[in-house]
Amino acid sequence: MIIEELYREHWSLVCGFLLRRTRDPHLAEDLAQETFVKATRALLGWRGENPAAWLLTIARNVLVDHVRRSRKELALPDADELGVPSLAIETLEIRDALARLPEQHSRLLTLVYFEGFSLVEVAAMTGKSPAAVKTAVWRARAAFADLYGERT
Repeated sequence: MIIEELYREHWSLVCGFLLRRTRDPHLAEDLAQETFVKATRALLGWRGENPAAWLLTIARNVLVDHVRRSRKELALPDADELGVPSLAIETLEIRDALARLPEQHSRLLTLVYFEGFSLVEVAAMTGKSPAAVKTAVWRARAAFADLYGERT
């Protein structure tokens, strides 16, 4: 598959993914263009896996790079001064429960809830239907709730 075909078939998916995250149509288009430039450069290293998953991964990396470049450091008061409770113990319990799940469950939950991919995007990445992904995420959440409930 040549880059022109990838562009025609997946532009709307990549641009839509970036638009949902940036909420800026001009920035999303710029980042989508950068995604396809990087995909063109990396085309020789592409092993022929799912093109949507490959392009969405590049788009996510382009977005992360953009955020890092434009990040401004702000001095914030200590957590105690803000009245924010420490979430370290709860975070460790969540990570422990995720680690005890089967790989496919933890991967799905990570893609949807931590990396912010929509069910349609996960479906494109996995080659499954959105309905199948929705069911799989529902089952993964139920398995997580069972494991997390054992800890508390």
